[in-house]
Amino acid sequence: MKSTCVVVMASLLLLFGAAVVFAQGHPMGFFITSVGMGKGGDLGGLEGADAHCQKLATAAGAGNRTWRAYLSTEEKDKRGVFARQRIGIGPWYNALGELIAQDLDQLHINPNVFKRTAVDEKGQPVKGRFDKPNEHDMLTGTQEDGTAYFPDEADHTCNNWTSSGEGSAQVGHHDRHGGGNTSWNSAHASRGCSQENLQGTGGAGLFYCFAAD
Repeated sequence: MKSTCVVVMASLLLLFGAAVVFAQGHPMGFFITSVGMGKGGDLGGLEGADAHCQKLATAAGAGNRTWRAYLSTEEKDKRGVFARQRIGIGPWYNALGELIAQDLDQLHINPNVFKRTAVDEKGQPVKGRFDKPNEHDMLTGTQEDGTAYFPDEADHTCNNWTSSGEGSAQVGHHDRHGGGNTSWNSAHASRGCSQENLQGTGGAGLFYCFAAD
């Protein structure tokens, strides 16, 4: 009887180990920044935001991939840079090995982005609408299709991620809650671009990072 129990326990351990290996078999390709850059919407432009993604990914053991911030920019009378064009073609998995989206179409139509899955680079949850403080506003500067085709002349990107004062940023809700808008990437505009204003509308200057390779 004792030997049978040992065999059963060993089999369970092997199965558990196999499950862990399977879950970790997909390299991380998506995360939310665990910390912002502390200057509101001033991220040092796209270059500074990308460097922040790369830094956090490296600290988490995923620095061998090319990381890009999911951010758009705008140019007056010209086409800006679109977030969807910066992040590769997928698939993307979170730090827990869960599929976020298979490709760009799924990402922008029906992604697996919810509070449970939209974790940081350490696999830790990010505070949402029902937490204190609420930090579910993710900087994106995009429409729901991942572009920056906004029908007005307002600033939606904190002056292309260089302003911590004037302007505004379009944000998404990583927990898919709040104000009747469930968009993960285009829920509403921020109150302003300072750190205080981002916090005042439910954010902390956090943003999404994707592996573009």
